[in-house]
Amino acid sequence: MGGDDIRLSGVMGMALLGHERYCDEVVAQVGMLTDLLVGADMAVKVPTCPEWTLDDLVRHVGTNLRVIETAVRTETPVVDHHEPGPGRPATWLADTAAEFADTLRKAGPDAVARVWGLAARTDYLARRATHDLVVHRADVAITVGADYAVSPEVAVDAIDELLEMIGDPGVVSANPRMAELRGSGTTIHLHGTDDTPDLAPEWLIEFHSKGFTWRRGHAKATVAARGTVRDLLLVFYRRLPPTDRRIEVLGDASLLDFWLDRVSLE
Repeated sequence: MGGDDIRLSGVMGMALLGHERYCDEVVAQVGMLTDLLVGADMAVKVPTCPEWTLDDLVRHVGTNLRVIETAVRTETPVVDHHEPGPGRPATWLADTAAEFADTLRKAGPDAVARVWGLAARTDYLARRATHDLVVHRADVAITVGADYAVSPEVAVDAIDELLEMIGDPGVVSANPRMAELRGSGTTIHLHGTDDTPDLAPEWLIEFHSKGFTWRRGHAKATVAARGTVRDLLLVFYRRLPPTDRRIEVLGDASLLDFWLDRVSLE
């Protein structure tokens, strides 16, 4: 995800995790991300974000966290950026995550911050920051050739959140190609194969003349994609091609390609 990854809204939707868990996840995700940076060449290009080096990616995610933390802590609008000290990007990012989590925990889930000219609740911002880091940690893992894992409940919530964002009018207006996500009853089914029945990791996306709707559940669809929720998350964020051997696609694959070509948040 390039550009402004932290998109703003006051709606939490179907969030599975509580505010405290999201704050904890920001610290945990940054810890796993910085572990991947040990011994890495920070000047290397990130294949899934080709306009960035690893150093650029770290500065990007850290800047987002710092801007939000400052807005919440000072209760004033913030639009400026903060750069890390030279030579210590991983340490700067870890410190930034700790400060972010501490400030948003103290503020609670209902505080409102103004960031980049828009208002958002702190529970939304903590959730968005969590999944921004989940995806960018995958970018780092891909770059350095490391394994990538994410807990099923976090991956399921990240897919929910992406579907919520893509349906948000503000996000659509900033990404005109998303307005093309419409049709006449065609459907996409995502089927998580993890043994997590309590999470019900299945989704149905249905196209209508004025857009699309989605819900959790199992149904026969125009096209279905089966895989672990981790892999489905990576496919939906375009970090893994749907043709990868870990993904089983059944039905009209062109409809899935149509969706993926238009859901970029870059």
